[in-house]
Amino acid sequence: MSLNLNSVFARRLYLCWLLDNEQKSNVPKLMEITGWPRRTLQDVLKALPGMGIELEFVQQGVRNNDGYYQISGWGPLDPQWIGRHREQLLDAIEHG
Repeated sequence: MSLNLNSVFARRLYLCWLLDNEQKSNVPKLMEITGWPRRTLQDVLKALPGMGIELEFVQQGVRNNDGYYQISGWGPLDPQWIGRHREQLLDAIEHG
């Protein structure tokens, strides 16, 4: 089954999957995993609450950017569906 997803939406879903499946994801780690620019990641993270995602930054250390992001609530999204369609999301991102 081929999904016809908007690449911006697919990027947001895929980032949710990463936040849920990678340990202590911060922007530098997400940049390393995805190859996306810092600004792109910051924009996607900023957009997630508008989709109903409850996102928290867990502070670790003294500096403001020492820590990681985690999802505390999925809102209307189904994390199992996102996990099952991860490859199709990546395809939509790549060809979007």
